[in-house]
Amino acid sequence: MLLCFSLPTEAQQRGKATFYTRKWDGRKTASGERLYNDSLVCAHKTHKFGTLLKVKNPANGKEVVVKVIDRGPYAKGRIIDLSIRAARELGILSQGVAVVEVSVYRKPTEIPYEPEPEEIPELQLEATKGESIIPQWQDSVVVNDNKKHP
Repeated sequence: MLLCFSLPTEAQQRGKATFYTRKWDGRKTASGERLYNDSLVCAHKTHKFGTLLKVKNPANGKEVVVKVIDRGPYAKGRIIDLSIRAARELGILSQGVAVVEVSVYRKPTEIPYEPEPEEIPELQLEATKGESIIPQWQDSVVVNDNKKHP
């Protein structure tokens, strides 16, 4: 028996989106960044702060890329809260709540499976008193006057 299956390239969510009210303009979010009505930002429950998400309105085909700067939404059935500008670009301002598709946005030049950057450990090279950090094969160096110097 032959089994065939395919793995999805990116996890995608489908659910309801809402947007912040105008009174949130300038307030600090959970990430510490301030929310501005004209920014392309959002709140999401699970994605890391700074993650870029592509949000698509399947009703009209419009898409927008937003950055996660806040947590939420906490209303049942909702998967993302958008800034007013993002909601306007998706054409959902008049609706208040709309069904959208959300996926992680990767820039076209990025490698699809590039690992997350890790911290590179800092190396501390020290020589104890009387020892040299010069390798033995470089112990004596020939200088222009043809004399060897230790």
